[in-house]
Amino acid sequence: MITVNNISKKYKSVQALQDISFSVEKGEIFGLIGPDGAGKTTLFRILTTLILADSGTATLNGWDIVQDYSKIRENVGYMPGKFSLYLNMTIEENLDFFATLFHTTIAENYDLIKDIYSQIEPFKNRRVGKLSGGMKQKLALSCALIHRPIVLFLDEPTTGIDPVSRKELWAMLRKLKDEGITIIVSTPYMDEAMLCDRIALMQKGRIMTIDTPQGIIEKFPQKVFAAKADNMSRLLDDLRRFESVKTCHTFGEFHHFTINNEQPERSGARRSQLRIKSLVEMLEKSGHRNVIIKEIEPTIEDCFMVLTSSIENFLNS
Repeated sequence: MITVNNISKKYKSVQALQDISFSVEKGEIFGLIGPDGAGKTTLFRILTTLILADSGTATLNGWDIVQDYSKIRENVGYMPGKFSLYLNMTIEENLDFFATLFHTTIAENYDLIKDIYSQIEPFKNRRVGKLSGGMKQKLALSCALIHRPIVLFLDEPTTGIDPVSRKELWAMLRKLKDEGITIIVSTPYMDEAMLCDRIALMQKGRIMTIDTPQGIIEKFPQKVFAAKADNMSRLLDDLRRFESVKTCHTFGEFHHFTINNEQPERSGARRSQLRIKSLVEMLEKSGHRNVIIKEIEPTIEDCFMVLTSSIENFLNS
């Protein structure tokens, strides 16, 4: 459904995108996962024909994003990261306005938006400026779907909304996938990566890897350990000072770290136990109390942090 080849974009001295290439299958939920500044919004704006790339090509359903921009605009839905509906208009007025833009009506495509719109329809005469964050996102999604697009672009759709609304929105996306709609969603939340069919991990305008969420985890090249002690701030500093520790980052109540030359298939359990024991002893000698270190299964966030460190080293070399 979507093919992207070597797309690059630069804003003055900032390289927003650097040789981005990937493809998305019809009916797939494809996630762009990365922090603010990774280039996700710029890529969305290029693929929805709002801005031009400096170089590279892309097609959507066989249509070129430059030559066939009018066809693409007629057949995609775009929900930008910044809420952009009319605050002084009511829910129903906003939805009717977007339906009119695409020469359709609410009634004609009501079956597609029913599960979403029915939750806010009882308040259809309320001005949008008075809505909660979750209700605004449901309205924005309804407006993006009212013309029955073949591809739906969602730029950080769950940012700033409550956990219940987040869960409901992702349930809606699965239903839209079942309708045959291709969905590209960007998010800074690593837990949402597991809800996508495939994901691209992005950082500083580059794609670090593309695979299924489980595929990325299974290919993670190192063992991951979790550490905890009484003084977590000092523990983080001390772990990062050890030559044997390759990466170390805070994850909730633990610090997750990897060890130099520690690989899952090549290093035996005995060796790992000895290295953990040695680390515990060094930390206790440094004055740490109640030290706990254990091996854990890597998460998408662990994979992202290690890949990010590799990108940083490459860019600074």
